[in-house]
Order: sequence, then structure tokens, then C-alpha cells
Amino acid sequence: MQLFFCFLAIFLGVSCSVNKYIPEDEALYTGGEIDLETETKIKDKKEIEEELNGLLRPEPNSKFLGVRWGLLSHYKSQKENPGFINRFFNKKIGEEPVYLSDVDVQKTEDLINNRLENRGFYKNSITSEVNKKKKRATAKYNVSVSEPYRLETYTIESDSMAIYDSIQTSLSETLLDKKTRFDLDLLKDERERIDDYLKDKGYYNFNDDFLIFEADTNQYEQKKFDLFLKMKDEVPGKSKIPYKLNSVEVYTDYSVNNDSLPKDTIHYNGIDYIQRTNFFKPKRLAPFVLFEKGQYYNPTRSKYTSNRLSKIGTYKYTTIRFEDAKPFQEGDSLGLLDAKIYLSPMNKHSLRAEVQANSKSNNYVGPALALSYSNRNLFKGGEIFNTTISFGYEKQIAGGTDDAGLTSTQLGFRTDLIFPRILFPLKFDLGFDYEVPKTKITVGVEYLNREEFYTSTSFITNFGYTWNANRYVYHELIPIGLNYSSLYNTSEEFDQLLIDNPFLENSFEQKFIAGLSYNFVYNEISNTKKRNPIYFSTNFKIAGNLLNLMAGKPDEEGKKKIFGLEYAQFVKTDVDFRYQYRIDSEQALVARIFGGIGYAYGNSISMPYSEQYYAGGPFSVRAFRIRSLGPGTYRIDDDNNDDDDTDSSGSYLDQTGDIRLEANLEYRFPIFSYVKGALFADAGNVWLLKENPAIPGGEISSGFLKELGVGVGAGLRVDIQSFVIRFDLAAPIHKPYEKRYNFDLSHPILNFAFGYPF
Repeated sequence: MQLFFCFLAIFLGVSCSVNKYIPEDEALYTGGEIDLETETKIKDKKEIEEELNGLLRPEPNSKFLGVRWGLLSHYKSQKENPGFINRFFNKKIGEEPVYLSDVDVQKTEDLINNRLENRGFYKNSITSEVNKKKKRATAKYNVSVSEPYRLETYTIESDSMAIYDSIQTSLSETLLDKKTRFDLDLLKDERERIDDYLKDKGYYNFNDDFLIFEADTNQYEQKKFDLFLKMKDEVPGKSKIPYKLNSVEVYTDYSVNNDSLPKDTIHYNGIDYIQRTNFFKPKRLAPFVLFEKGQYYNPTRSKYTSNRLSKIGTYKYTTIRFEDAKPFQEGDSLGLLDAKIYLSPMNKHSLRAEVQANSKSNNYVGPALALSYSNRNLFKGGEIFNTTISFGYEKQIAGGTDDAGLTSTQLGFRTDLIFPRILFPLKFDLGFDYEVPKTKITVGVEYLNREEFYTSTSFITNFGYTWNANRYVYHELIPIGLNYSSLYNTSEEFDQLLIDNPFLENSFEQKFIAGLSYNFVYNEISNTKKRNPIYFSTNFKIAGNLLNLMAGKPDEEGKKKIFGLEYAQFVKTDVDFRYQYRIDSEQALVARIFGGIGYAYGNSISMPYSEQYYAGGPFSVRAFRIRSLGPGTYRIDDDNNDDDDTDSSGSYLDQTGDIRLEANLEYRFPIFSYVKGALFADAGNVWLLKENPAIPGGEISSGFLKELGVGVGAGLRVDIQSFVIRFDLAAPIHKPYEKRYNFDLSHPILNFAFGYPF
């Protein structure tokens, strides 16, 4: 964003310097620094320096690319007739000037000293000096600290109550080791750790404010201290005893409107399930509830129970309440709680229609319609039934190709049946606390008619399991995946294309794919508290091995078949890694690296076409059209190429590979309200593992890095509550088949898509 203002300033002939606006009797404060010296080596010295630097007040005016844009906008808005543009920029990014007169050096020294004492450093020497030069001023703080106080012993003052035994037991996991430096933040963390430990042991009414530390330094001549942990005198009696569950009640169809209506109670495995009708079978709901009568209260178990119930997909809200089963009386050594779980269902049936206007990077545009029906509790056990009927029609508009006017028609039907439990012949407990794994069964069929090329029908069936191991980790295992495709009504042009390229012909002949796949995802992006979240995903797929054992002898062409169908045999894996550096709440620098490889063997000489990699397009290297990159240095014949990287005569079918490498870097920033901007650079390509005479230069070699397609660009995104409409304009600076870098602005590519690219 700041770069935009620099360009604007240059365009308007405006100076980016703020010196002329600074009053004669003032100096612009440009920041401070701390020089920290210690008598002995301190392992977290860098962390302490960063913490002390965070105390320096006030913060100087922000700076980007050597210019203080916010301050410049403020100064220009103070002119007698600032104009609309200056007032607008000042409103968006303007900053009041920070002068040396705003700096209270003595107050800052006091803040530094106070923080050092909290960290265990006493009798510190702190001096400061101010440097002024050419209307600029800086402050330097020289800090010298002596040896800190370190822990010698750590004990608890206790009596005969059971809670003291629990606290004593918790000290085996203490954060305070011998010789630990005196640190108030660390002591606070220790109190919170003990509180969490006691809560997990059933102490429902306890909190960390009941604990107090006392330090004694009188026993030592050196800087050592004894630490004593004790409980405050005014702690209520009910906070010193553990609690057990007296009863557990689950309201399976709770609503404020039906709360007073008559209900039936079913007692199952020690828990009461209360509902107006048989909305949810207690037998199916029981595995999601981790409570049992007689258990000690445990907040972790409560959190997991709430999460497990909410992930079923049947309920909108999940509320867990604990109520005293009886009033506390002095002398009680155990309290009793009634646990009540209120589950508010979603609408069981839903019907959704979705209309889209598609515009693809290969110049195909047209409408798409999808009609979906969902049943969120099909067999009264949380089963979710989804079925979708889809229709799409696309027409290739003029874009520098001979194929303008071609059409593509697509029809699809897909059904998913999701069970919130593991379906397996044998029963076993995998010990999943965070979430109960789900079993997903998918059946689908898709019809595609691509005019002048071919017609195909594909059938897909999957049986697998999905689960979240925790907040960040997701697994998907599909042990049974079947895919059958039938190709017919092929044109002479398409047939000739296959004859000229045996590898491509084989990739379409592999009609039957049967195998196993696994997907692992680690995703921190949704955690807004993380400064540098990461995303990591890996996929693995292997197909054809079991069928190879079942198949008979090869035919005359050396191909094995099962049920009269030729099957594919391959292994494929890829990795996707993303890193975000969040500059602030709205600005971020995002990097992504992707690498994938597929290897065909046995019954296959090439990967099935549907499993091959391609590069280019709105979610890849955006300076190239979809499927227009590679493989390797391969380039469409000049007779069919007008140098705009647009696919012609079905040649896009050739531009796939067995290997894909890609790297992306993007700077995201706000413009106004829900409109965001981006500056980005992409690089990538695909390659073949084996030489293909029909695709010269397509195989990978030692110089593959020189064959990357590289592009840069800028984008606009309309982001309304995570619904993103994206426009990215990009141009190549290096094409794989060219040796030199050349910023080609003659044929920029406009990408239109929904959602962020990564």
C-alpha cells in the first residue's frame, strides 16, 4: 500500500521529504535503542532486550521504503487548501508527528528499571543520552544490570487438607527449577499451571488468585532466595474440596420454545437422555459424551465433549452447565455437581441452489448450476446425507485461438453419506478425545461433452475416514478409492493427437483407477493470535497394486486387465507449505512452496491424465494461462502459437507432467473497507519423468531451475466476511523456453477467481 503512495507522489511531482514541515524549534523523534550489559551470561538476554525495547515511548512515526508516509499525509493535510486527495490520505494513513519534546526520558528509565526488577534484576544502572542532527533526534539508553536473584529452594506450606497433597504432587511438573531467576511473569505462569492441575483433579471452585508466593533472601549472602507457596487465608471452604459428577443429563433437542413441553427420559449407560421424541438415538450419542457419573470434574474433558458434539454436524449450539447438587457445608470433603448438556439442533432438511458465472483462464465462460439437498440426521444417529446435481455450460470466446466458439457441457451427480463414527468390521478404541472420526462414503458420476474433441463419462466411489486430531491437525484416509472413466465420440483431430503422442494415449486408456490415498494437513492460519502461522499439507496416493495381484496374464500388448478393463498403476505424492508473516492485523507477507511427483510403473507407461500435474492459472503461476506452462521447455509449434500462451487445438492436453514445482510470494494490504490489494511474484513449471518424443524438452534435467516460468503482478480482492472475489493481473518476466528474462507487458493475463490463491 505504501508503495502505491510513493508512485502517486512521484506521479504528482510531490517531494517525499518531511524536513521542510518540521518546526524550527522541534526535532523529529526517530526512535530509541537500548544497550544492555550484564555481569554474567543470561540465556534469554535477547528476549529481555526485545521486551525492554517494547517499553520505549513514544513510538516514532512509521517508515516504509525510506519515507514516513503517514507523517507526510498529515503535514500535507494541514495546508491552507489541502484538497480532497490529501484529506483522504490523511484520514486513511495519517499520523500525528512525534517530536523530541514528546519524549520523557526519565519516565522511560523508570519503566525500564521496573521491568528489570520484575525480571529479578535489582540495583541497576540506567543512563540515557539524546542525539540531535538535522531536525532528527534519537534516544539511547545504557542499561547495566548485576547478577539476578536465583532460586535455591521451592516448598509449599501445607496442612492436612487433601488439596495440599494435590498441590505438592503438581510440583513434579513445576516451571521453577533450581537457579531459576526471580521472575514475576514466571511465578504467574506457575500459579496458572497449578490452577489448571487442580481443576483437572476436580477442584471446580478453585482459581489461581488463591495462591501467593513469598520469597526469602535473608538466609544467603549471595543473590539467592527461598520460595514459599501458600494459600491465602480468605479462600472459601468450597474452593478447597474436589467435586464429582452426581448426575449427567443430555437434552438432545433443546430449544427455548420447547423447554416447557413434556419430554421422555431414556437412561443409557448411567446418563439420562431427555427429548420430546426419539430425535437422536442415545446409543449413537453416548460415544460423544465423555462424562460418567462418579467422575471428578475435569474442564479438559468438558471442552472435548463440547467439541465432539459440535463436530457431529447435527447441532447448531452446544452448552454444558454444572450445578451444585447440594449446598456446601463446613466439614465437607467432597462436592457434587449435576452436569447438564443442552444440544440445539439445526434444521434437519436443507435445500440449496447455487448459480455461478464461470470465467476460466483458457477463455471458456458460461453459467453453472448446482442443486443440493442435505439431511443432517438421516438414521437418528447424526448421519449426514448430501446429494448434489450440477449442470455447467461453457463456450470458448475469442482469445487469439482458432477454437473460439467451441462449447463444453458438463452434468454431474454426487452423493455423500457421512457417519459420525468408524465403520469397520472389528470394534476398537483409537483413543481420540478431541473429535470422533467420521466415515465417509461417496458415489458420483460426471458426464462431459467437449465439442470437437471427445465425450466422457466418469464414475467415482470412495470409502474412507476423516478426523481432526486437534485444532490444527486434520487427517483423511481413503483405503478404497475407485474411479472408472469411459471416453467415446472422439473427433479425428483428437484421435490423431493421441496417435502422435503414445504417452498421452496411454494416459487416457487407463480407464480404471483403484487405490489408497492419505492426506495430512497442519493449519495454523485460522489462529489470529499467531504472528507467523504456517500451513503444511501432504498427499500420498498409490493405485493398482491390489488389482495387479488379482489380474490375469498380460494381453498381446503387454497390458493386464481386470473385468475386461485396463487399470492404472502408479504412486503419487506432493507437499504444500505456506508461511505468513503478519506485519499487522491487515498486512501480511505470504510465501508458498509446492512440490509433487507421480511415477507410473507396472501396467502403466504414463500417469492417468486426471492424476497429472499442470501449471498456470489463478491458483498457480498467474502470469500464464491455465495448463499453458511446460512441461519443461516444451513450446507449442509456432504455427499454432501467437505468443500469448493461449491453448490451441487441444494442445493444452500435452501441457501436463509427472513433476510440479512452484513457489509464490505475495504481499497483502488493505485499500479501504472490504477491498484489499496484493503485489505478488510466482514461479513454477511441470516436467516429465520419462522422455516423450512428442513433447521435446518436456523431461526434467539438471538445469530445471532455469526452466521455471516466472511472473509478477498486482491484484484486487473484495473480501466480505471471508467470501473473496479476486482479480489478479500478471505478466511474465521469464518463459521456460527463453534463456533471457524479459518483462513482457504485451500480453498480460487477468485472473478472476473466488478465494485467495493460497
